[in-house]
Amino acid sequence: MNWLDDNALFSQVGAFLNEDIGRGDITTQAIVSRNAHARGRFIAKEPLVVAGLEAAEAVFASLDSQQQIEAFVADGDEVEAGKTIARTSGFADVLLAGERVALNLLQRLSGIATLTRQFVRAVEGTRAQIVDTRKTTPGLRMLEKYAVVIGGGRNHRFGLDDGVLIKDNHIALAGGVATAVERARRSVGHLHKIEIEVSNERDLREAIRSGADIVLIDNLTPEETARLVAITRELAPNVLIEVSGGITLENVRAYAETGVDFISVGALTHSARAVDISFKIQPG
Repeated sequence: MNWLDDNALFSQVGAFLNEDIGRGDITTQAIVSRNAHARGRFIAKEPLVVAGLEAAEAVFASLDSQQQIEAFVADGDEVEAGKTIARTSGFADVLLAGERVALNLLQRLSGIATLTRQFVRAVEGTRAQIVDTRKTTPGLRMLEKYAVVIGGGRNHRFGLDDGVLIKDNHIALAGGVATAVERARRSVGHLHKIEIEVSNERDLREAIRSGADIVLIDNLTPEETARLVAITRELAPNVLIEVSGGITLENVRAYAETGVDFISVGALTHSARAVDISFKIQPG
């Protein structure tokens, strides 16, 4: 996924604005003339990777269909502190009403893209690709996963209907690795790959014997992961290998050097810090 669904975006933005504005911006209505015009600039207050310009523009366009943003950079660009990211002009009350929601989205998505870029750079030169998880903010999954792609990462499943991933709780309920894989294989279509979580050599060997397409090595050290990667490459060279659990910027390189194909990082979306961006408004 590397695009935004416009209909879904405007629907979500409408809900965000309703939450924030409620029955009306009583401060602006009391102070600012109805037909006053103003100009606004989005300014980066720290180095960051930009993401969310389309979402920010959708905020203002939802309030005034004529409102547009003039961007000086594109999503995915790296900017330094002090850089004007974009500007807009129009009715002052529209700029004031949309300011907070637009900033919240731009700061949040740019934060995710910035963190993702750091992880991607940390594994450069290896075969590993950084992927996200379903650990997203409810209601923001489309936008947050978009930001991961903008940062250079890849998307894992978008939802539970998007792929087969057998985890430890599924295995416990099924009664074992082999049973879980076999049931999944019988149930889903031939186009679906079967991924299963393993945390030891016994489960790994059973998963490979059962015909799993992808194994997810979860919550092991880089050294333990390297051993299971070697076994997998020997037994089934075509099986893809993902690793997850406790991945940080400090240790992601060690995991990448074990030879895994994918490293899933929940922190990309559940722990990314919103970056500092301001929106300065002037009359005119």
